[in-house]
Amino acid sequence: MVSAQHPPASTGKVYLVGAGPGAADLLTVRAARLLASADVVLHDALVGGEILALASRAELIDVGKRCAGAACAQAFIVRQLVECARRHRVVLRLKGGDPMLFGRAQEEIDALREAGIAFEVVPGVTAALAAAAQLECPLTVRGLSRSVSFVTPRLGAGQAGSDWLRAAAGADTAAIYMAGRQLAEVAGALIAAGVPARRPAVVIANASLPQAAWRVTHLSALRDGGWGDDAGRRGAAPGGAGLPGAAPDGGDAPTLLLVGEALASPACVPGVPPAAAAGWARRAALNRAA
Repeated sequence: MVSAQHPPASTGKVYLVGAGPGAADLLTVRAARLLASADVVLHDALVGGEILALASRAELIDVGKRCAGAACAQAFIVRQLVECARRHRVVLRLKGGDPMLFGRAQEEIDALREAGIAFEVVPGVTAALAAAAQLECPLTVRGLSRSVSFVTPRLGAGQAGSDWLRAAAGADTAAIYMAGRQLAEVAGALIAAGVPARRPAVVIANASLPQAAWRVTHLSALRDGGWGDDAGRRGAAPGGAGLPGAAPDGGDAPTLLLVGEALASPACVPGVPPAAAAGWARRAALNRAA
């Protein structure tokens, strides 16, 4: 939790709240309490109805940014936050995942500070951690994976390029956000940057939700526009349909790409016996040396 100055008597307080990866029961207790007391909630497009239902007394305003289609400009969102705080006591800006990770929180914090409006940041579970939990596959493994990077290759209009590739290539495990529509390009860039072509990768959509689905593969297969010889290594939450067998494309579903030797763990592949762990460790050592 991060807090700012006390509000003037004429204004309310804004809470930048993480809605988590999607499952309502992964909300923090603080987030649920604030939703119940909110006067107005400005929420991302991907926040589900079960979570929004907790704001039973609030006005709901959809300010979501969508991969395709209509989206609210960030300038409009920050203006709405300031205006709502001048009319209401408790204003929530409800963001998917954690507000401080790829959540454009800085623009909103700057605007609130400039307007003299008090705010508080309430963290949430980010998608990479929810994915690791659902896969039962840690992002760090003692003796194998000691570093994790959180990156996105996606750029907004007018934004300068970032050095996401160096951060992703240099980490033992990379969590690559908002890459669902450019999996081949991202995989190719990582290989070109020196990451072994056979490094394990998992593409997971809708992490934490009943419709979650994932595929376990490797970078060269993604680069070549398919799933490769690991095509049968797929999974889905109970009742989920799984990711398609065609060329990988995350589509409009929130999709995360995880890359690293830790993801070759038998835990990531349903039905693989514990005895496979020895082979996994040997393969990981060979991949690191490649």
